[in-house]
Amino acid sequence: MRRNALSKAMITPSDFVGRWNIARVIDDKHAGGQAHFAGTALIACKDKDWVYSETGVLEISGIAPMQAERTYLWRPDDAGFDIFFDDKRFFHRFDLDQESQARHWCDPDQYEVQYDLSKWPSWQSTWIVLGPKKNYVLKNRYSLSETTVD
Repeated sequence: MRRNALSKAMITPSDFVGRWNIARVIDDKHAGGQAHFAGTALIACKDKDWVYSETGVLEISGIAPMQAERTYLWRPDDAGFDIFFDDKRFFHRFDLDQESQARHWCDPDQYEVQYDLSKWPSWQSTWIVLGPKKNYVLKNRYSLSETTVD
């Protein structure tokens, strides 16, 4: 079945395997500005832990654009993913509901995420991050890349 023909009820972990375009906006209420990230994420099957690796360019007002990258481990099951940092510490759960929510406490900061799969195969995550020195909303929009995965 073609990816763009999938119904929301039929989304499975394997549908995430491949290359995704990412458009990210970070609205930093603490610093009073916005940052933008544009890049790609590659989700690849590697044994029981899949690798999510993103790379792109981060633009912050008043600072020269910089290369940015991040890697996570995604452990799939029938209902979604347990997501871990690249050092294998647990981060959060991503269920494949149309609107999945999760929280992560990283003392002294609270991270809350909502995943939205309602426009599949485009999808997004919205993070709200609050702490003594943090107050921002980070929105990721993912769309299928035209580039094939080797």
